[in-house]
Amino acid sequence: MADLQRRIAELEGGGRPRRHRWRSALSAVLVILAALLSVLSVVAVWADSMVEDTDRYVDTVAPLAEDPAVRTAVTNRATKAILDRIDVKALVAELSSAARQDGAPPALAKLIGELDGPIENGLKELVSSTVHRIVSSPAFATLWTDANRAAHSTMDKALTGKGGGAVTLKGDQVAIDVGPVVERAKDELVKSGLSRAASIPQVHTDFVVFSSEQLVEVRTYTRILQIVGSWLPVLTVLIAAAGILLATHRRRVLVTTALAVAFGMLVLGVSLTVFRDIYLDRLPAEVSQDAAAAVFDALVKFLRATLRAVAAVALVTACAAFLTGPSRPAVTVRRACADGIASVRGVAGSGGLRLGAVGRFVHRHKRWIGGLILLIALIVLVTWSYPSTAVVLWIVAAVLAAFAVREFLDDTGAGDDAGAGDDTGRHDGGKQPRPA
Repeated sequence: MADLQRRIAELEGGGRPRRHRWRSALSAVLVILAALLSVLSVVAVWADSMVEDTDRYVDTVAPLAEDPAVRTAVTNRATKAILDRIDVKALVAELSSAARQDGAPPALAKLIGELDGPIENGLKELVSSTVHRIVSSPAFATLWTDANRAAHSTMDKALTGKGGGAVTLKGDQVAIDVGPVVERAKDELVKSGLSRAASIPQVHTDFVVFSSEQLVEVRTYTRILQIVGSWLPVLTVLIAAAGILLATHRRRVLVTTALAVAFGMLVLGVSLTVFRDIYLDRLPAEVSQDAAAAVFDALVKFLRATLRAVAAVALVTACAAFLTGPSRPAVTVRRACADGIASVRGVAGSGGLRLGAVGRFVHRHKRWIGGLILLIALIVLVTWSYPSTAVVLWIVAAVLAAFAVREFLDDTGAGDDAGAGDDTGRHDGGKQPRPA
């Protein structure tokens, strides 16, 4: 009686509820912290992969060689770089002098000397068409890919301000060097008969694809995220696990944590869209917005794919935790699935299928088999390089199929019979008949 009174006192206002309150408060703090860190973890993994994984970087920027906006921007910038280094007046004087030396009438030589405008327009058309032909050819895609693979530090430079390569930082701008295109165009112009193009010195010119007054600040934050990219996701998972283990209602907190992470991914996706619009609106007039948008979308493509995959994992986790709970909808869903599988098993049994030792083994170790299925799925997900949303959904489908097979092989009658035999053997030495 005294023990019962003590328990009642604890429930009405003793120490246990107070312990529950501080545990719940600490659990809530850890869950919120894990949700915030999940957003930073996704960005950190993206920043780290763009710097450390050459193949990932090349796969990211290679499609830009086929983008019409990028091709147009490269053509315009390379054409301008070449024309700026060709003295049209000197070229016209050279043509006029050549005409005199070849015995042309003085009037013709004088006429050639007055054709600065038409010759300049024709030269511009020649250079532009030559560059456009190079940029539109498969050679440009190869040139673009090889240059970026050889200069993988370009992404590091764009985000951290160090290294070298095709992408450079100039104050508050990110620019892509199109010098190799100019060199190829020079060779083509010489072959076309414009020998003066051979005298053009080596050109390192660029077109701006990103310009922001906050670039230095963003670069600093990105550098920090790159440094912590390898261990921040692990820390986030540990914090989330601690918050769930401290909670009184762990399943409920697990659902809340998963939904919070999914919401964080939604906020990150919306933020990327808003940031994209803001930076495009603030680009200088001379910068190609279409090219800048193409480069931005290419660089954040992996980031968007990662946040969608994390959101998918979070939503699947929330659904799984909810469906294993005691709520009426969860019980109804589980019962419907179990009844459906039982019906299939009954039809198979009517056809002569006997599970025997396999059914008894699965029934006795059902919980362990379920844990093994989840462990294998987790290992596949963690060890998969850059899992996409499709990968997550395929893993979920495989897990559901494995659990369905486990339920099908679970010979409940055989297991109950074995259990009954053990119990009766211990108590009265008898053995009850197996239920029909």
